[in-house]
Amino acid sequence: MKRTTFNAIGGWQNFLFCIGMYVVALFFSIFVCSSIFYVLNSKSGKDAEKTVAVGAQSAAREQLASVNH
Repeated sequence: MKRTTFNAIGGWQNFLFCIGMYVVALFFSIFVCSSIFYVLNSKSGKDAEKTVAVGAQSAAREQLASVNH
């Protein structure tokens, strides 16, 4: 009887494991780094209010500039 073995795959097991661990570590590092980036660059309540106020002022200026002649 002929025995079927996976000797060809066995030689690649360590390499495939390292590639898999690299992909998992890369995924988690991107997730962690992007989370830290968004936490550090998030706008606080005061900054958000200033942005809204400036946006409202610029919209009012545009409206006044577009008055019919």
